[in-house]
Amino acid sequence: MRFGLFGTGPWAQLAHAPALADSPGVEFAGVWGRDPEKAAALAGQYGVPAYTDASALIADVDAVAVALPPDVQAPLAVEAATAGRHLLLDKPIATRTADAEALVAAAADVASVVFFTRRFTPVLDDFLAGAVAAGGWTEARVDHLGSIFTPDNPFGASPWRKERGGLWDVGPHALALVLPVLGPVAEVAGMAGGRDLTHLMLRHTGGAVSRLTLAVDAPPAAAREEAVFAGEAGVWSVPQVGWAPVDALRRALAGLLTAAEGGERPSCDVRFGAEVTAILVAAERAVTERTTITLAG
Repeated sequence: MRFGLFGTGPWAQLAHAPALADSPGVEFAGVWGRDPEKAAALAGQYGVPAYTDASALIADVDAVAVALPPDVQAPLAVEAATAGRHLLLDKPIATRTADAEALVAAAADVASVVFFTRRFTPVLDDFLAGAVAAGGWTEARVDHLGSIFTPDNPFGASPWRKERGGLWDVGPHALALVLPVLGPVAEVAGMAGGRDLTHLMLRHTGGAVSRLTLAVDAPPAAAREEAVFAGEAGVWSVPQVGWAPVDALRRALAGLLTAAEGGERPSCDVRFGAEVTAILVAAERAVTERTTITLAG
């Protein structure tokens, strides 16, 4: 399957490009970026063409891998899906519910995967499968606080992360943990703290409640990733997962290839991505309006 890479930032360099260049069944066919010089430099590292026209790259490939800000990713992904190209997207797929729904509609006849990084690791896969099988959960807590605005962190230069904060950057990772185990979200309440700290309370349709604490601008000494489920099976701590984005992306690519050949649909597809976006939109509104938001459906 011929893949075009859209994006030239740190995530494209650290994860997407090396995984596309070294995954079975994948041909890395070209790079497009908003900065032509960066696109040429990244393409040159892997001996593939650099494109100055995104539509031309879409026309030349079977699938797209996107490592772009969500509001840039969404319309590009709609164009690619409408052209019949399979989708490897990043989270969040969009920051507006209407854009996410448009993407779901456009991708009805193509395979799709949304790269919630740690969801594509065997350790977390096994834990979530065991948690779903155990059942009886009444609550969950996820603390996901990063400190990315430091000189040595390449993601700190991202304008959309500065604007949107932890709710939209690490919030999708937290939701990707709790949704498979506790089910869809019915209500959202939230409160903002200092810096970009966001506290969310989610009531799931089955009655369980999850509490999420999110930030990307936490004091370095307060940065942490912890998650716990509690219920009839006791208290289960989510295992720590090592940082191996290229391996995780290879697994995501393998799942996309399987789906494109008529196999099992990945659980983290655009429909799941749209569900996450809807919750984040509701959470943003809940924090701003200091109220509880009920989700449709």
